[in-house]
Amino acid sequence: MEHIKVVVHLLINGDAHDLAIAPEATLSEVLRGQLGLTGTKDGCGTGECGACTVLADGRPILSCLTLAFECQGREITTIEGVACNGELNPVQQAFIDAGAIQCGFCTPGMVLATIALLNETPHPSFAEIEKALEGVLCRCTGYNKIVEAVNRAAEAIAARLKGGTSCQTP
Repeated sequence: MEHIKVVVHLLINGDAHDLAIAPEATLSEVLRGQLGLTGTKDGCGTGECGACTVLADGRPILSCLTLAFECQGREITTIEGVACNGELNPVQQAFIDAGAIQCGFCTPGMVLATIALLNETPHPSFAEIEKALEGVLCRCTGYNKIVEAVNRAAEAIAARLKGGTSCQTP
């Protein structure tokens, strides 16, 4: 039996990639298997856990449910693409500083969902944080440190913007 492949042009973390993929390949499969971007976690495979969350044009999507060919023409950002000039993104640093990382499996999805939230709502309420992160499950924490990390990140980003730092969140 012949395996059908399609060629897709994907923009991942600012880099263009032309790839031959199976038409049914998910974005998660392409990111992990073909591009070696293993920060995107392969959790449940059904869109329930959020570990596979990436940003598409700045909005969170579940890469395990998204066909890779559907991402042509969209800017895809994975956890590997959020650092700037060798420095952690303020959200990544806030998660470390708040002790919001336990096993780390949900962390990439949490960080990317937080980046999307803070790009839309620079000073979110508790309810807005809760809503933004509801699609990414964490089995290790009670979410208190994660919420603290989001608030720390909001403060750090506001300070960066005030100071005119060139690195912004994707």
